[in-house]
Amino acid sequence: MLKTTFTFLPIIAGISATCFSVNGAQLSALDSCLLDAIKQADQTQTVAELNAQCNQQDDSNESKVIEQVAKTTVASNNLTKTRQGLISKRISSESKTENELFVLTPHLMNYILPALTTNDINTNAYQSFPEFQDNFEDVESKFQLSIKVPLTDNIFIPGDKFYFAFTLKAWWQIYSDNISKPFRETNYKPEVFYLAPLNWHPLEGNTGFTVGLEHESNGRSQALSRSWNRVYASFLFEKDNFALSFKPWWRLPEDEKRFVGDPKGDDNPDILDFMGHFELFAAYKWDEYELSVKARENFARHHGAIELGFTFPLWGKFIGYATAFNGYGESLIDYNHKQTRIGIGVALNNIL
Repeated sequence: MLKTTFTFLPIIAGISATCFSVNGAQLSALDSCLLDAIKQADQTQTVAELNAQCNQQDDSNESKVIEQVAKTTVASNNLTKTRQGLISKRISSESKTENELFVLTPHLMNYILPALTTNDINTNAYQSFPEFQDNFEDVESKFQLSIKVPLTDNIFIPGDKFYFAFTLKAWWQIYSDNISKPFRETNYKPEVFYLAPLNWHPLEGNTGFTVGLEHESNGRSQALSRSWNRVYASFLFEKDNFALSFKPWWRLPEDEKRFVGDPKGDDNPDILDFMGHFELFAAYKWDEYELSVKARENFARHHGAIELGFTFPLWGKFIGYATAFNGYGESLIDYNHKQTRIGIGVALNNIL
């Protein structure tokens, strides 16, 4: 998935709007400070003194927030010569809350597909487990949880950031009554990445790039174990309601297995033959609808995959999500298995 990394050009609309939201948030912080101060105060302190003490602390915290917003705004004005696209608007919105204690910022999409069909369920990978192999259903459920956390910003140039992100995907055989509805596959992907805007505006759009390191594993052992580590770079482009990402990668080499069942060897030495060396992603949004396409290809082996996604409004914060996939690598256990999949479900956030 976009994975990636569709975050760049963090742009703040203006200091005044942000200051307005800061004042509202700081009111509760001031009340909390007063309550704590009263509990810890000695008998000689007056209420006026405690109030002055908390107001001074409140003003200091607000000044820090305004200073950070001002830096981001200056960087935005210097680097963005064209109007914001959807990615920039998303990052602008995220920047206001991503450092809040009780806020989890989405990385990729967060969704659940109660029904995900396949024309050819992968049974070959489970030959050592005939009780599973013979009872898998062609319809299962899938969900994805993906969040990111900012680590630091404005390191090398104004507007750049370091992130840690974690994505979990799970395929659940919820309709398999004969085998107690197991999770057929679960993939875990932690990553760290650096993103930065570029002062380059082809076609009157905005550009940026990311560089990252990720580990992806299914957390299994022996015959069912699948994993790989990648270093990737991604070029990002946006214009109005359109976004494009080109993401090549290099797999970190692993030692060959010395014997069958060796826990330290490479679980899938031929994974690049099927997963390819790059991913191309594009998305377009009109009104409340969003269409996306993601493609991978190994031109030497003629193996790859294409995935289409479509989101539409439902109710409240819930978004309808439909997806179609054809090719290899829909999950790690299926990296060398070709299939066609169609799913429908609900998402909590769009890609853009």
